[in-house]
Amino acid sequence: MTQASPPVQVIAEIGCNHKGDLEIAKELIRVAAHVCKADVAKFQKRHNRELLTASEYDTPHPVPENAYGPTYGAHREFLELDLDQHKELVEECRANGIAYSTSVWDLTSAKEMTTLNPPMLKIPSATNQHYELQGYLCEHFAGEIHVSTGMSTGDEIGKLVDFYEERGRAKDLVVYSCTSGYPVAFEDICLFEIKSLMERFGDRVRSIGFSGHHLGIAADVAALAVGRMMEAEGKGTFSHIERHFTLDRTWKGTDHAASLEPDGLRRLCRDIANVDRALAFKGQEILPVEQVQRDKLKWSGGRA
Repeated sequence: MTQASPPVQVIAEIGCNHKGDLEIAKELIRVAAHVCKADVAKFQKRHNRELLTASEYDTPHPVPENAYGPTYGAHREFLELDLDQHKELVEECRANGIAYSTSVWDLTSAKEMTTLNPPMLKIPSATNQHYELQGYLCEHFAGEIHVSTGMSTGDEIGKLVDFYEERGRAKDLVVYSCTSGYPVAFEDICLFEIKSLMERFGDRVRSIGFSGHHLGIAADVAALAVGRMMEAEGKGTFSHIERHFTLDRTWKGTDHAASLEPDGLRRLCRDIANVDRALAFKGQEILPVEQVQRDKLKWSGGRA
């Protein structure tokens, strides 16, 4: 039996779970690569003065126990790594055999991150209608552009795909099924949205992915099964599963509670790889592993 499509890649979404500490960020890369066997380590890049209004910047964090500063802007600045630090992260990823990526939340961040020439950049759900930002990437970034569709209407997603098609970049576009919440209850994951995206856009974009903010890893395996079944029906390609990743879920910060710790991500990568191999049709009626048992056990007689 052969798997027609490339293996699904697991993205360890480190985001800002490094708590603003470059050495923790590098440790997260090393653990994701060697302990967990993830394919991609992904961060976030924001230019907070551009992204936030003055009022938003100066307002206290809505959850004080998660704040790293007296205002939301100060909190975000504390967590931000600069361009030179991201260059170090690129080198750390290269040294550890894992791909580097980052989400870009604003135009300035997009301009900075394209200079690093990563294989992929991500547009988060919050800014997937920011077309100046995405237009810049279409013109100045040659890699894959990944976009999450959390908190988006069907019309907004359709407009998004149209935008990339008009610029000749839809075949570089990976669209993610996503529910924006931290964490997301199981009834709100809505895995059949993967089916809807593949039916609607599977032949128009590079591939479809799944970005989860839920607890555990069972839903990710189910997402894989949905995506691969749609592939079997000729509805495009399913390529990526993204999960938030931390060293310790009890650390201060918004995303840690919806993240996987090292053993969770390790199990996810293991299960995704194994189940992905299992999601195939038989290459012949009697497999070699069955023939041995058939020769020993199969009843060949019959009654009139």
